[in-house]
Amino acid sequence: MCLVLIAIGFLQSWNVAFGIFNLCVISAVMALGVNMQWGYAGLFNVGVMGFTALGGLTAVLVSMPPVGEAWAAAGGDIALSLLSLAGTIAAVIYARRVVPGALKLPVTLVLLLAGYFVIGAFFGPAKETIESIDPALSGYLGGAGLPVLIAWPLAGLVAAGAGWLIGRIALGLRADYLAIATLGISEIIIAIIKYEEWLSRGVKNVTGIPRPVPYEVDLIESEWFISLANFFGATEISDAAGLFVKFCYAVLFVAVLAIIMWFAERALKSPWGRMMRAIRDNRDAAAAMGKDVKRRHLQTFVLGCAVCGIAGAMLTTLDGQLTPTSYIPLRYTFLIWVMVILGGSGNNWGSILGGFIIWFLWVEAEPFGNWFMSTITAPLGEESELAQHLVAGAAYMRYLMMGAILLVVMRFAPKGLIPEATNRSTAMAK
Repeated sequence: MCLVLIAIGFLQSWNVAFGIFNLCVISAVMALGVNMQWGYAGLFNVGVMGFTALGGLTAVLVSMPPVGEAWAAAGGDIALSLLSLAGTIAAVIYARRVVPGALKLPVTLVLLLAGYFVIGAFFGPAKETIESIDPALSGYLGGAGLPVLIAWPLAGLVAAGAGWLIGRIALGLRADYLAIATLGISEIIIAIIKYEEWLSRGVKNVTGIPRPVPYEVDLIESEWFISLANFFGATEISDAAGLFVKFCYAVLFVAVLAIIMWFAERALKSPWGRMMRAIRDNRDAAAAMGKDVKRRHLQTFVLGCAVCGIAGAMLTTLDGQLTPTSYIPLRYTFLIWVMVILGGSGNNWGSILGGFIIWFLWVEAEPFGNWFMSTITAPLGEESELAQHLVAGAAYMRYLMMGAILLVVMRFAPKGLIPEATNRSTAMAK
């Protein structure tokens, strides 16, 4: 892959090569998160995009400056609505512990209904007030104004918390029902981010997210950078500035990937990792040996969600904006699963390799498709309707390519390019 990216740098541009590399690294982090769930424990999570979106939202809430006018106008009511929500949850939990069995359901319903009206009394007016404050540029509460790098581990914690809550509810389901549940819950998360404008500006998008790296404009005006660019023989300072920014992102992303990979490998080779593989291969036998299967599944599910949340924060930081409408299952679920399957489920190195290969092919399929269709339709002439139709549809070759890759891998290499390592005794037994 390094040689391929170097070739892209020479044949296209180094800005393109580093742009692809950065997204490959982020995709590899997402694939590691899914591999922790599927490869370690056999958990079929199809809600990757939901946890990725939570990571992106966390980056906004941590790094963007607070909107003082919105907090002054409705911050108190938002706080009261959150306190009311916490009080309602606490009251329901307490009631279900102390109320006799026959009365649990009606008492719970009464408490939930009362909490709904109390929360609505504070939340409804506060939401309208916040969204009416300079809606073209603001219309939301903003964030905490902290450095964006702090948002990356916090995004992992937020996604892990959501994963814990979802896992407590859904991990008792069979694999196919778990997939349906996680997909539905992720759609709910996306819908909340998309339509709760007071929190995330919704479809208006949040732009101008602070960077952890220098801005191109500042670099162009810096004497040290101009000297550095001249030293390397750069002809365009603006192109050199863009390349330097992408390089800085690459260093940060590779550092995060290396840290996560180190922990993932340590976990996989530890007694905990061997126990998780035993549970994955035969959960009934593991349960008979005294292992708490549901608890271990919950641990693995939470860890995978945390990694996906970190990747989501990294992606939002790289883009510089939060775009809720961009979170679609094809990009943030299907492609990630293809990466894991291609690389080899249960193998962390395979997930990284799959992330690099699939994202590279996904990006380069469109220009290759345009060139290929233009070449084979050249004899037909530019006026040919067939040629125009084929060239216009060339961009969609990436979907055909992903499907073909998945079919070929499932047929000829079902264990992936780097299969999961097995110990010698297990291999001999098989």
